[in-house]
Amino acid sequence: MPDRSSHRAEPVHTHPDDVPVETALAALADPVRLQLVRELAGSAAWTHSCSSFRVPVGRAALSHHFTVLRAAGLVEQRDQGPKRLNRLRREEFDARFPGLLDLVLREEGQGSPA
Repeated sequence: MPDRSSHRAEPVHTHPDDVPVETALAALADPVRLQLVRELAGSAAWTHSCSSFRVPVGRAALSHHFTVLRAAGLVEQRDQGPKRLNRLRREEFDARFPGLLDLVLREEGQGSPA
């Protein structure tokens, strides 16, 4: 008998090694997704549930944004009870695209690193 304890399917993750640069850039080009990535970069892994982000979109749109981030190899998610927790796949993404996250995570107007 199938397990019906969860009403949602496990998230599907793409490893950054399997992501074309165009997919990574497209995922990071959206302001909402960039905000999500910045918040994850500034916090410990697995401390943010999807509902803890303050973004100007509804639940369905937020779910879509996380799907795009997972497909780009940027985010990993796991379910813990009723919550879906997130972590930025910084190490793996940096290995695939060295320096890209540093560039996009830099605050606007900030100059190049010394």
